[in-house]
Amino acid sequence: MPVHFGKLTLVGVGLLGGSVGLAAKQRRLAAHVCGLVRRAAAVAECEQLGVVDSATRNLATAVSDADFVVLCSPIGQMRPLLKDLLPFLKPDAIVTDVGSVKGSVVEELEPLAASVGVRFVGSHPMAGSEKTGASAARADLFQGAVCVVTPTQRTDPEALRIVEGFWKAVGSRVLTLSPAQHDDLVGRSSHLPHVVAAELVNYVLSPVHPQEQAQLCASGFRDTTRIASGSPEMWRDIALANRRHLGRVLGVFIEDLAEFRRALEEGDVASVGEFFAQARARRDAWINPAEGPEGNGHGP
Repeated sequence: MPVHFGKLTLVGVGLLGGSVGLAAKQRRLAAHVCGLVRRAAAVAECEQLGVVDSATRNLATAVSDADFVVLCSPIGQMRPLLKDLLPFLKPDAIVTDVGSVKGSVVEELEPLAASVGVRFVGSHPMAGSEKTGASAARADLFQGAVCVVTPTQRTDPEALRIVEGFWKAVGSRVLTLSPAQHDDLVGRSSHLPHVVAAELVNYVLSPVHPQEQAQLCASGFRDTTRIASGSPEMWRDIALANRRHLGRVLGVFIEDLAEFRRALEEGDVASVGEFFAQARARRDAWINPAEGPEGNGHGP
């Protein structure tokens, strides 16, 4: 059944929130799309960009009569924001989020919403950019992207169906996982790469190196470290919120690098060659799934 809301509210209208707004407006998923913003200047900016029908800094104006609310704020702000919004949310309203960590978010927000009869379903669209702000929003950001939905035993079945339907309607492929499964998997595929990219930049572009160092950083370095330009505040919150899973996968990653270092120091031609060959084969198989998976590693 197609989803359609009388009023859809975005709490936070940056890259993700703005893209949700553009996608919802383009596909006519709501009669009115409202954005809750923090800065006075953002009200006019969001309306001029067309990412929402109206923007406001007033909590009551933003969510009163809203059928569907999407929390697009940094994950560290979600609980206090939802707590402040609760008095103005109508019973049976549905709330979801776009947070990159689900365990702590769902654990905190689900009972908070339920305390006033509001239905919360955690979700995480696997889409984004190193760019920030509503001006970077795109209506097609979620097209073909996976969106993870993380229901629990307390999740309302109708709310789950509507949240899944919404993400499908904006072009996503929905995958259902538990919050813990989600955090384990994205710890490897999303959070670890950001840490690695950030450390590459911190190390290679450190001022302790000769000034010529930066001149020798070409397209390979630029491509590998693109995501290091993401919001420091956002990634600080993500890393800390998922520290249990991220810390564990970092440990395995460091062990694997140590193993490669030993092979390098020993001049082990076969092991060094296999390291690069295996990586290419696995990435090629990921890019072109029809070619089938390659090998089984010893990582978690």
